[in-house]
Amino acid sequence: MCGLCYIPGFGNECASEDPRCPGALPEGQNNPQVCPYNLYAEQLSGSAFTCPRSTNKRSWLYRILPSVCHKPFESIDQGHVTHNWDEVDPDPNQLRWKPFEIPKASQKKVDFVSGLHTLCGAGDIRSNNGLAIHIFLCNTSMGNRCFYNSDGDFLIVPQKGKLLIYTEFGKMLVQPNEICVIQRGMRFSIDVFEETRGYILEVYGVHFELPDLGPIGANGLANPRDFLIPVAWYEDRQVPGGYTVINKYQGKLFAAKQNVSPFNVVAWHGNYTPYKYNLENFMVINSVAFDHADPSIFTVLTAKSVRPGVAVADFVIFPPRWGVADKTFRPPYYHRNCMSEFMGLIKGHYEAKQGEFLPGGGSLHSSMTPHGPDADCFEKASKAKLAPERIADGTMAFMFESSLSMAVTKWGLKSSSCLDENYYKCWEPLKSHFTPDSRKPAGPN
Repeated sequence: MCGLCYIPGFGNECASEDPRCPGALPEGQNNPQVCPYNLYAEQLSGSAFTCPRSTNKRSWLYRILPSVCHKPFESIDQGHVTHNWDEVDPDPNQLRWKPFEIPKASQKKVDFVSGLHTLCGAGDIRSNNGLAIHIFLCNTSMGNRCFYNSDGDFLIVPQKGKLLIYTEFGKMLVQPNEICVIQRGMRFSIDVFEETRGYILEVYGVHFELPDLGPIGANGLANPRDFLIPVAWYEDRQVPGGYTVINKYQGKLFAAKQNVSPFNVVAWHGNYTPYKYNLENFMVINSVAFDHADPSIFTVLTAKSVRPGVAVADFVIFPPRWGVADKTFRPPYYHRNCMSEFMGLIKGHYEAKQGEFLPGGGSLHSSMTPHGPDADCFEKASKAKLAPERIADGTMAFMFESSLSMAVTKWGLKSSSCLDENYYKCWEPLKSHFTPDSRKPAGPN
């Protein structure tokens, strides 16, 4: 794992070649009659050819054998991957899950693909509109297996255990408190080193981008230079009949056999790549006078819909920061939202619920379902002295937010056995403080 190198920058036009083969990139053209080192040229397109230049995504790969060299795909067991949003009846209740249980390696070997579990989602894969949220629970490396997604992009959030990710573009090491994005069509394989858990946000038909900054100006939030792209690395490895390529296509899993490692790309150039980001690099914007700014100020990446200002999905974090707002209830306010909000916790505790919302678990507050601080948080925050204070030190909570109304799968509601049936009780102790004869509120202010 030592010696991993990266190219900084988000969405850049990049070029990289494995130093073992200097000059592997063709000069002055993409597709010469004969490529340097007798490599094959292959284009990977992440957008339509005719997209505007600002949104056109593609990379050229120069590889030992083209990716077309495999046996036919055949359907394989789905496991817990699904895009059937009608498995169970809709449930508008506030939902919370205890930490999802990782299989013990001593009992059953489970890699990243076999450990995928779809929790909730919405939309339609065939029309390229929608999203899914998956949980991955694994304890072993993928070995001679790789995966690619024909349906959409994966934003991967490891929570326990680090991931060594082999891609056609090079290698990335992604640890808890970092994220990575593997875009549609990119083949990858994951090595793990312990029992490992995390979250995945999958979006169909669109790609993640940095949010517009508007009045914030030119700088802030997630800065482009902090995103890291792997450099070219190849393996020229024969696996006679024994390398399995797994494809998720229209929500189903398929597998094909081939004789060589798929990570045989000696050089590449383009702007359609995998990338990683360290959440500690996020530049927090916050209120310095009174009241709350909306949580959209914590958006790291967004996948836009066709409606201006409305996202198919946003990835939002709640990092350590200072709270200084005067005359303000500082925890998140009570809220009913037209968006759906799935929250997860990487480490520590979430400021509005410091009890049973635990790392490796999650919660879902669906469209227009009320939610907010539990009773204990409300009482403490209402009486707290409003001095400047550090918030969320040693923690990292995040949110997958969507304009779509998400359905929960049968695994999420039943067979995971992690649903907290008592979640609603955290609000039951809330009591009326109404004083009809006195307008002046009680408390330290």
